[in-house]
Amino acid sequence: MAEKKAAVVKKKKTSKVQNNYKVSGDRLERKNKFCMKCGNGVFLAQHKNRLTCGKCNYMEKI
Repeated sequence: MAEKKAAVVKKKKTSKVQNNYKVSGDRLERKNKFCMKCGNGVFLAQHKNRLTCGKCNYMEKI
């Protein structure tokens, strides 16, 4: 009889939204821009020469 393999449990990635904000005094400031197509809440990733959206693939050259 074949042995059963143990189920592989994948670890869920945690949200890193807190890395997109900076605290200055009693205010929160956004570090990155929002996506023009997706709207508020979806940040653009900052690369060497461009800003990109991971949701809709929108891209801006710097």
